[in-house]
Amino acid sequence: MNEPRQLPPHLIGGNFLLTDANPSDVFTPEDLTVEQRMMAEAAEKFMEKEVLPHIERLEHQEEGFALRLMREAAGLGFLGIEIPEKYGGFGLGKTSTCAVEGQLSRYAGFGLSCSVHTGIGSQPITYFGSDDQKARYLPKIASGEWIAAYALTEADSGSDALAMKCKAARSDDGKHYILNGTKMWITNAGWADLFIVFAKVDGKDVTAFIVEKAFAGVSTGKEEHKLGIKGSSTRRVVLEDVHVPVENVLGEAGKGHYIALNILNMGRFKIGMGCIAAARQSLKDATRYALERHQFGKPIASFGLIQHKLAEMTVQIFAGESMVFRTAKMIEDVLEAGDMLGTMNPPYPRGIEEFALECSAVKIACSEILDFVVDEAVQIHGGFGYSEEFPAARAYRDSRINRIFEGTNEINRLFIPSSLMRRAQRAQFPLFEAIDRLSHDPAEGEITPLALVGNSKKLVLLLISLLCQKFGDSWTREQEVSACLSDVVMDVYAMESALLRTLKHPASTIMPELTNIFVNDAAARIGSNARTIIAAVAEVKAMREHLETARRLLRWNPVNTVSMRQKIAGLLCETGSYSTLLSSK
Repeated sequence: MNEPRQLPPHLIGGNFLLTDANPSDVFTPEDLTVEQRMMAEAAEKFMEKEVLPHIERLEHQEEGFALRLMREAAGLGFLGIEIPEKYGGFGLGKTSTCAVEGQLSRYAGFGLSCSVHTGIGSQPITYFGSDDQKARYLPKIASGEWIAAYALTEADSGSDALAMKCKAARSDDGKHYILNGTKMWITNAGWADLFIVFAKVDGKDVTAFIVEKAFAGVSTGKEEHKLGIKGSSTRRVVLEDVHVPVENVLGEAGKGHYIALNILNMGRFKIGMGCIAAARQSLKDATRYALERHQFGKPIASFGLIQHKLAEMTVQIFAGESMVFRTAKMIEDVLEAGDMLGTMNPPYPRGIEEFALECSAVKIACSEILDFVVDEAVQIHGGFGYSEEFPAARAYRDSRINRIFEGTNEINRLFIPSSLMRRAQRAQFPLFEAIDRLSHDPAEGEITPLALVGNSKKLVLLLISLLCQKFGDSWTREQEVSACLSDVVMDVYAMESALLRTLKHPASTIMPELTNIFVNDAAARIGSNARTIIAAVAEVKAMREHLETARRLLRWNPVNTVSMRQKIAGLLCETGSYSTLLSSK
């Protein structure tokens, strides 16, 4: 086993708050290789031909239709991108996954089914499985012969997932574990052949098991009647005296929480990725409608407030997409470095743990970006947006679940500050040292977006320092101020990701406007959250001093976002979609 080594600063989780990144440090959609673009184009053609024309059949869950499409996708290699070549996959990384699943997720129901299969359904085996388990199951998953699912949630253990009641007991002959319990909200349950199931051995030690649908005692309930994502299968999974061979324990008995939590990191990242894909599709639909719909003798796309909406949707998508691809490449690079963590046997890759904070940030930000985009899409459609005859209504319904599953956004907001503190206390990055040498003076010179990002990082450290002074190490239990700090951290990550992308591609005619609008508005949000935190922790005299420091750090000359949005909306309407807008010169 390789000993974990010191990584470059930009490949250390959370370290974006303590260091200044360079444009060369980030990966952007524009950096995709020719091969990756070809894979994305193949996925796009598949969606245009085989999936999007048949959404109604998928929404009404026509028997066997979704399963057939998933297997067709597998036949084209889309479901085996990250599975190692020796087990029938392509052995590619997260950036390739972004390129392909960014197309599959244009329709949420189908995209979710594929994402669960390729992500939380199969990655526990990829990252934590023994050689024998990988050889037995991964080829079937990569080929689509078997569909995978992930069974963690129970009726009484949602956000507190490890409070599960599903039990496992060793059989008298020692050859099996006998599982009993019920799992809820299991995606792909209706057609899955394999479940990653979590249960407590002897009622206390969380353990992960590979459970085949064919094992006696495994059954599923009826399809849940859901608000959205109707094209996916969601059912209960019932386990009644299911005998699971001891060879099907993942990792070690009693250490299933390592698997559950680290796989959720990857699941959260995938949610963010899927949300941006869905948002791009909603923007495309809204743009088309705004050009076709005429009022007062003109297309509504020519009206200022509609242009504002289209432009802001584009700005938000750009920032979220920049976060997604930046995070994808960081995870990919650390996975490729091969460092393993010896917390359990066999050890697992450092890459799936290192960026837990960033994965939560991506999940929260992108799910809320999607909610904003689909809401504005309904508004642009007017009354027709409320009709199921138009795609805006379905997209609106499909969006809502993303803020709930893989940890609610509230739970993830609390996770971000606790992750910062935990990593600092474990000496995994020097948060406290950075606070000790913190200068409260803003960067000198011209007030640029880059300077504002740097000053915002200083403000984060100041706010953490104030929280520690007020509440000690337990400040992360103060949920309201912790959530405010999380929002500041997310805005800093999003601002920097968008800015570095723009600096990396100076020939773009539209990226500067997209970034300047986002930075301008993020500065206002950061200021509001900072004031909330300062008011909650400081007495009146000290509060005034800290507010003045925050004001100086966030010094920023407002930009003309009205004209910038007009330019963005005009180019969007000329090109027809987000993708063509970003690729235009």
